[in-house]
Amino acid sequence: MNSSFHLRKYVTPEIIFGRGARHYVGRYAQQFMATKVLLVSDVKVSQTSWFDDVKKSLTEADICFEVFTGVTPNPRVSEVMTGAELYRSGGCNVIVALGGGSPMDCAKGIGMVSSNRMNVTAFEGVDLISSPVPPLIFIPTTAGSSADVSQFCILSDRRALKKIAIVSKAIVPDVALIDPETTISMENYLTACTGVDGLTHAIEAFVSMGSGVLTDSAALEAISLIRNNLAETLRDPENLDLREKIMLGSMKAGLAFSNASLGAVHAMSHSLGGQYDLAHGECNAMLLEHVIAFNFPAAPERFRVVAETLGLDVRGLGDNELKNALMTDVMRFKREVGIADRLTQKGVQYADVTDLSRKAVADACMLTNPRQPSRRDIEVIFEEAM
Repeated sequence: MNSSFHLRKYVTPEIIFGRGARHYVGRYAQQFMATKVLLVSDVKVSQTSWFDDVKKSLTEADICFEVFTGVTPNPRVSEVMTGAELYRSGGCNVIVALGGGSPMDCAKGIGMVSSNRMNVTAFEGVDLISSPVPPLIFIPTTAGSSADVSQFCILSDRRALKKIAIVSKAIVPDVALIDPETTISMENYLTACTGVDGLTHAIEAFVSMGSGVLTDSAALEAISLIRNNLAETLRDPENLDLREKIMLGSMKAGLAFSNASLGAVHAMSHSLGGQYDLAHGECNAMLLEHVIAFNFPAAPERFRVVAETLGLDVRGLGDNELKNALMTDVMRFKREVGIADRLTQKGVQYADVTDLSRKAVADACMLTNPRQPSRRDIEVIFEEAM
C-alpha cells in the first residue's frame, strides 16, 4: 500500500515543563545515582535566584556538586576542555546545566570529552561520539536556543575562527526541566533575539529536507506561538503566561529542528559567529528574510504554509507575491521586536564574505537546506544582508 508517511526517528529528552520545574533537579540527579554533580552555568546566571534554587535542590537531595561558570557567549573549545578536567578531577558522574544555549552546549561538550577522552573538536560532524556521555540534566534560562531538547552542540574554535557543529543522539539531554519562571531575568533585547532564533529554528525545520509529519506539527505550533506572543512579551516582560507560551514555542521548535535539522540561516550564522564572535540569535535575525528569498523557489508550497501560520492572508497570491509578502512580514516583525541592525553595523566586512561563505557551505546544517547553494549563492546572500 502506498503511503505519504516516510519512516522517521524522533528523539526527545524526558521533559518536565512548567513553573517551578527547576526544583526537581535534585530528585532527577538522585535517579541517576549521582554521587557528585558538575553544575555548569555562566557568571551572570550564577548571580540569580534560579542558581540558588538549583544548588538548594541538590543540597536537599544530599548530592555534592562542583560549580563551573567559566562559560562565555559562543562557548569555546578551551572552555569545554577546562570544564571536562574539573569534571574528572572532581569525581563527578552527572552534569547539570543551568543557563542559555552557551552553558548547555558547553555542558554537552564536557560530557563528550569526559567519556571519550578526546579533544572535543574530534566530534565535529554527525554521530561521531562512540562512548555514552554522562547523564545530562538541563534547565534553560532563555527561550530560543533549545539546546535543552536537541541533539546539536555548537562550539567556537577561536584558533580556526569558526564554529564547529556536533550532531549526535548521544548528546540529547536525558532530562529537560523547562521552567518559564527562569526567563523573567532576561533583558528585552536578549528575549527578542532568542525568540527570533526559535522562530528561525521552526521555519528552517519545516522547510528542511529532513522534515516529516512528526516535526511539521511541532514546527508550525512553534511558529504560531512565537509570532503571536513575542512582541507582547516584550511589552509585558513580567507576564508569566506570555513567557510560558514563548518557552513552549522554543521547546517545540527545538524538537522540530533536532529531528529535521536546519538550513542555510544556521550554516551562515555559525560562520559569522565563528569569525566575529557575534550573538547567534542576532545573526539568524539578520539573515532570515534573505535566506527565505533564496530558498523560496525550492519549496513554495511549504513557505505558503509558513506564511499562513504567521497570520498572512495568502489567498490569490502568486508565488512571487507570496515570497515578497513573507519577506516583508518577517522584516516588519523584526522591527516590532527591536531588531533592526544589518551585518555591517555589527562589524562584518565585505572582504570576509568569501571566507565566510566557504565555511558556511561546509557546515552540516547546509545538508538539509531545501535548495543546495553554491559558494557564490551564499556570498550574494551575505552581501544582501550587509
